[in-house]
Amino acid sequence: MDKKLGLPSAIATGVGLIVATSCLMSLGQGASILGTGFIITMILACLINILTALSLAELNALMPNLTGGLAQYTLAGMGPFVTILTMVGGYLVCQAIAGTVECAMFGNAINSVFDTGVPSWVFSVAMVAILIFANLMGVDIFAKIQNVVAYVLIGSLIVMGVIGTIGLGSGDIVEQPMNLAGSVTDTFGLLGLAFFLFIGCEFVIPIAKNIKNERRNVPLGMVLSLVIILIMQILLVVGMSRYTPYEELGADPSPHIFYGTALLGKFGSYWMILVSALAVVSTVNSAMSSFSFMCAGMAKINLLPSFFLKKNKRGAFYVGILVIGLIEIVVNAIGLSTSDSLIFMINVAIVFWMVSYVISNINVVIFRKKLPKAPRTFKVPFGPVLPIIAAIGTAFMIWNISDNPADRIKIFIIDGVIFVVLGIYSVIWCKVRVKRPLFKAIPIHEVMAMENDAYLAAHKKADK
Repeated sequence: MDKKLGLPSAIATGVGLIVATSCLMSLGQGASILGTGFIITMILACLINILTALSLAELNALMPNLTGGLAQYTLAGMGPFVTILTMVGGYLVCQAIAGTVECAMFGNAINSVFDTGVPSWVFSVAMVAILIFANLMGVDIFAKIQNVVAYVLIGSLIVMGVIGTIGLGSGDIVEQPMNLAGSVTDTFGLLGLAFFLFIGCEFVIPIAKNIKNERRNVPLGMVLSLVIILIMQILLVVGMSRYTPYEELGADPSPHIFYGTALLGKFGSYWMILVSALAVVSTVNSAMSSFSFMCAGMAKINLLPSFFLKKNKRGAFYVGILVIGLIEIVVNAIGLSTSDSLIFMINVAIVFWMVSYVISNINVVIFRKKLPKAPRTFKVPFGPVLPIIAAIGTAFMIWNISDNPADRIKIFIIDGVIFVVLGIYSVIWCKVRVKRPLFKAIPIHEVMAMENDAYLAAHKKADK
């Protein structure tokens, strides 16, 4: 019998993807613009994402034990076209970009503190190689690494936040106003930035069938991971407002290291280097594992090539792990991961992630209408009200993806082009491989049957 993961592993997976080095950068940027006023923005973004997490938990309760999760929900709710568009754009492309930049920032952080004489990309590539090996060892090794790293990471950041909040740092406390938000509108303007701080708790879903008592631990794990992250980030924002001049904080390319140095001197910079390493391990480890499960799930429903279903003797979907790992190695090795344009593309990719959240909430409303009496061990309270609020709130965050109108327009233009390209790919794939109507939902019982290997084998035989 396969060993099951407990609630701590579910929380660690949710926390693991959320706490990224790029998120720590975004936190510093938000604090430099609004001071403690950014806390209101974070609370709003966290609440919206908690509602989405509840929607995803209901979808998991309605269609349990699916390898890919989100892909199957959308296939049964809106059909193959929307599924390919949102999953390939929102997760596969986004994770390839985000994971690459995370590893690059790790290499850059090391060289910002230590004079190693070694190119930053060498550290980045070495980190990716180690995590590829760890994930190829199977889900149990993944969980052991994730649990240790995630909890040490969160513990370190909470301690750093508490030290700054209560004024126990060895550095000088800065005399400046704590709250820079002049109005409620100011807090709304950075909702898109704040969304990025809470993105990724749904990566618990792909490993849900490996979790003990998944119907309780999956929703609880997602919500608790978001709440824990919120508390940690509130403490850090207060600490930053006390120890770092806002202007310098916003201008620094590594605001978390800048904060650590201002708080505890050289020791603080070393501590934050450790935090950076843990954040990269935690984020890329979670993404690499969940990415492979999502690719396998989409392959099972014929939305990606079947080779993504191949497992090694440890039970790991090794093709998905190798694909994302090799992309991250190549991009880091050729130096593209350090360019400003790629950092900008993270914001572009986040819009796709937001769209996938909107779609997930709409799926809940669709299934409430189509299958009102279907058994669900977990239901979002108050009918369709909360999923609708979550969808509208996420759409509002898309509009506020940047507080700079010019950048926002550029992001929307790039996203529009990518949507068109993915749309063309979706149409071709649906016509050639799926051979189903683009927007016709596939019945839930058939989607769930696709999880069985016999279904895939039968359809392969029929296609010959």
